[in-house]
Amino acid sequence: MSLTVAAVEKMLEGILPESDLFLVGVTVSESPIKPKVTVMADGDQGISIDQCASISRRLAKRIEEQQGEEFSYVLEVTSPGIDYPLTSPRQFQRNVGRKLKLKMADGAEKIGILNEVSENAILLTEESKGKNKKLAAEPTNIPLADIVKANIVISFK
Repeated sequence: MSLTVAAVEKMLEGILPESDLFLVGVTVSESPIKPKVTVMADGDQGISIDQCASISRRLAKRIEEQQGEEFSYVLEVTSPGIDYPLTSPRQFQRNVGRKLKLKMADGAEKIGILNEVSENAILLTEESKGKNKKLAAEPTNIPLADIVKANIVISFK
């Protein structure tokens, strides 16, 4: 029996130890010899190494129960890095007040400050540059369905 993304996601149900943790994504490599299972989780307040370890232990136990103890695989439980695209409303919520760069479905790019998040949209105050200064714009409601990719703009100032 092979390990699939859907099977791993089902095994993860009820495993996340605290209610503020949520699943960001699961990948399973195609290797028939030793598949690599990568679980990316996050939390409303971030996620600790201890929480990742707890998820890893619980998931490993479920994989062994379903696949057998002799099943060979690699398991990695991690958090998304600062450069990882935002994919869920909870990730957007965690980053209210930060500058985002959005790639839209129509190919346009938007850069601005994330003001609010609802279930289906975000409120973004876009930057528009005038001569020698940035001009503040009115906040724009942007449906999440229109966003192809959203990244946090990292500033070292």
